[in-house]
Amino acid sequence: MILEQIEKQPVDFWHAPAVIAENHFVYKSLSNWAFNVAVGCSHACRFCYVPSAATIKQGAKLAEYGVNDPDAEWGNYVLLRPWDEQKFLASLRSAENTPRKKLKPDGNRAVIYCSTTDPYQVIRHPDPARQRELAAHSRFLVRRSLELIRDQSTLNVRVLTRSPLARADFDLFKSFGKRLVFGMSLPTLRNDLAKVYEPKAPAPSQRLATLIAAVEAGLHVYVAMAPTYPECDEADLRATLEAVGELKPITIFHEPINIRAENVARIEEQAAETGVRLQTEVFATRESWQDYAVKALHTVSELAKELGIKKHLHLWPDKSLGSQSLVERMKKPRQYQERLDYWWNRISEWPR
Repeated sequence: MILEQIEKQPVDFWHAPAVIAENHFVYKSLSNWAFNVAVGCSHACRFCYVPSAATIKQGAKLAEYGVNDPDAEWGNYVLLRPWDEQKFLASLRSAENTPRKKLKPDGNRAVIYCSTTDPYQVIRHPDPARQRELAAHSRFLVRRSLELIRDQSTLNVRVLTRSPLARADFDLFKSFGKRLVFGMSLPTLRNDLAKVYEPKAPAPSQRLATLIAAVEAGLHVYVAMAPTYPECDEADLRATLEAVGELKPITIFHEPINIRAENVARIEEQAAETGVRLQTEVFATRESWQDYAVKALHTVSELAKELGIKKHLHLWPDKSLGSQSLVERMKKPRQYQERLDYWWNRISEWPR
């Protein structure tokens, strides 16, 4: 039985190596490129947009690894990319030599770790020896690639994770000086909500402690309050912003949860298993979600102003919030559109 379980385990090596690739973020101002260590992610965030936006395109190949439904099985498969130093260096040179005029300025000429997975996730495998091998490879991918970016390029790096395991690399991060910013996703401080929306990710309390440690280590930090949930009321958003504000981050990103593919069904299923009542009625119609999202963005903006951290705030309004029908529903359509344009064109801070 154990041998059979190991043979069917979708935690293994992917067929294509890890390289720096151009990303296609819209209105995020995170990076121009991404380095993704794996296909899949062990954090199993129920809201994740990746399986529908990217991974599902690789459905035929994933089926060879025993993954029949990339969306429904999200969180159960982690396929680490192999290391090919020559191919990585070729991708690094390509990024380094890209003329600045061809780059979106909001990318800060940076490589993000990671855009479709987490660079510091826990690798789980029923065979302890295989688990150790995969975990060691994952750590090697991150450290070796970062060393090469530091020593053989002038590119910047943005690290985004939910894992305290990143502490092990604070020394490496610091060696980049102003070329690297470290951030964590922290939508809420409520561990009970995280158990529903991010069932296998480290608790928010652990993430906040890691951010505090990063500040104490002298790193340039930012925070992604993304995505916040319908259950994150004004009191919850205030508590998170107060805790985040004390860190004096260079940027505080905020995005309310969005509807993507099957993520609502995944969230409801997880909530049923944990016995938590969620406010998924906001996803009932396009209009109800838009009303929720606009209110959440406005609430965070007003709280940030009240708390004196507005200059660090960077909202991420979804492009669908600019639909003509929604704009026309606003009390001040022109002012609303101007605010959207401001956030969509904002360039996030970088250490100087």
